[in-house]
Amino acid sequence: MTDSQFDIAIVGGGLAGGLIALALHQRHPGRHIALIEGGTVLGGNHRWSWFESDLDKVGKALLEPIPQTEWDKGYDVRFPKYSRTLETGYRSMSSADFHEALSAVLPEGTLQLGRRAASLDAAGVDFEDGTRIAAGTVIDCRSFTPSKHLRGGWQVFVGRHMRLPGSHGVERPVIMDADVEQVAPHGNGGAYRFVYVLPLGEKDVFVEDTYYADEPLLDRAMLSSRIDSYSHAHGWDDHAVVGHESGVLPVLTGGDFAAYQDEVRIPGVVIAGARGGFTHPLTSYTIPIAVGNALAIAEKADLPAERLAEIMESRARRHWRSTGYYRLLGRFLFFAADPDARVNVFQRFYSLRKGLIERFYAARSSRFDRVRVLWGNPPVSIFRAMTAMFKRGKPLKSEKTA
Repeated sequence: MTDSQFDIAIVGGGLAGGLIALALHQRHPGRHIALIEGGTVLGGNHRWSWFESDLDKVGKALLEPIPQTEWDKGYDVRFPKYSRTLETGYRSMSSADFHEALSAVLPEGTLQLGRRAASLDAAGVDFEDGTRIAAGTVIDCRSFTPSKHLRGGWQVFVGRHMRLPGSHGVERPVIMDADVEQVAPHGNGGAYRFVYVLPLGEKDVFVEDTYYADEPLLDRAMLSSRIDSYSHAHGWDDHAVVGHESGVLPVLTGGDFAAYQDEVRIPGVVIAGARGGFTHPLTSYTIPIAVGNALAIAEKADLPAERLAEIMESRARRHWRSTGYYRLLGRFLFFAADPDARVNVFQRFYSLRKGLIERFYAARSSRFDRVRVLWGNPPVSIFRAMTAMFKRGKPLKSEKTA
């Protein structure tokens, strides 16, 4: 049974889907858009952060309706051999603010929450309850699912938003505190571990324990206990828990992207977000990519759905080719460095120039940047680095939870 007709139906209310809906509304306010999300809120339970330099004026304008926490005094990194403050501004937004802002901005009837899609095609979306939405264009922004055609490791994390009775004393974000024990998230073997700290207010602080690990094992209890230990070391024992987040994200080191596109393709359906391959292979920073895709789709929304689907597939292939360098570095990280020595790779990287680091996170490294990262005293042996160049890693498997 078809119960509604829309110009555009977006399936998946995460970052990619939400920003596409926002960009379409801003550029085409008369379009009848459906933003479909199986959960009860947009964005799930996440926090997205980025460097102030990641977005141009148009990109910043897209995000303007969404509340953001801003730090203009730079950010800190900490490693066993040094600490450093970099002057670039930093930005962050929560999924709660993302949901509230889009709920207020998008026209009534746009949000289709708590509706799980059973299937989709070029003409509409079928739901698990037997109903259907018809649409002139369908955009698939559902979550990334592991594939045998993609290879790599994993970024595993648990975060906690805490409210203290007094000031936490943190002036700037600490986007990488790697001066911590380098131990795997499941307590067996090594991993690259760091703690991420955001001062969200005078008494509010967000602490996330993150690992670059070989297996997608998320042991929430263990990682939560390590946040307890980190908080205790900073005098934050007495606190109220405002919120949690956790996740397992792929760190891509190789694969057959054409075969992956064949696997996820639905004829005539536009694919965006992580499912379409639009990720940073190494850092998982997604804001610049998601903003760029949202603006591109809004600009070309007048095209037939089949043509728009082809354009986004081509855009994904260009993105895959342009980010091959980061997959190479991922192979160095996972295959050339022993797990408990991976910290040396990042320790050396963060000693480089500020602009190079910014461009790296935005997946916009120049040719000179790429040479500079690899040039000099390498943090891994030349032999192991050469061997790692020809490895691709294990096929990505599903998340394991303990």
